[in-house]
Amino acid sequence: MTRLVPMTPAGYAVYVQQAIAGYAENNVASGRWPAQGALERSQRDFESLLPQGLATPEHTLFDILAGDDGPVVGFLWLGIEAPRGLRVAFVYDLAIHAAWRRQGHATRAFAALETLVRSLGVDRIGLHVFGFNTEAQALYAKLGYSVTGLNMQKLLVPAVPADDAP
Repeated sequence: MTRLVPMTPAGYAVYVQQAIAGYAENNVASGRWPAQGALERSQRDFESLLPQGLATPEHTLFDILAGDDGPVVGFLWLGIEAPRGLRVAFVYDLAIHAAWRRQGHATRAFAALETLVRSLGVDRIGLHVFGFNTEAQALYAKLGYSVTGLNMQKLLVPAVPADDAP
C-alpha cells in the first residue's frame, strides 16, 4: 500500500532545496532556461508559488509512504487552482526516490490522489511534464492523462558567414 501524508516542516526544508535545484536543472536540460541564473530563477518561482511554505493556501505537499509506517519513497505537491473559473487540481511536482522506482508507488500515489481530489469536489487533475521525460510521459498516459497543449521549439545553429562558406 502506498499512502500520501502531509509533509512535515523538516521534510519540507529538505524537499524545497532539492526541488529548487531539480527544477532549475530540468529547465536548463529542456532548453527553456539558460544555465546562467537558472538556480536563482527557480528559487524565485518557488517563492512566488509557495510564499508561505507548507502553509500556502490551496497547496498541499505530501510525502509518499510505502505502507502505513513508511518509509518515505517520494513526494507530491498538489495545488488547487481556478483558472478562468474552472477548478482544477494541479500536480506541481512528483518524484519517487531512485531506490523505490518501478515498484508501483507513483501509480498508487496517483490513485490516492484521485480519491483525495474527488473528495474536494474537483473533477480534473492537470500536470506539466518536460518533453525529455519520456518515462513520466508514459506513466501519465498509462494513467489516462492526455495532452492538452504542446510547447515546441527549435534551436537554430548559427549561420555560417558568407566569408567562411566553403
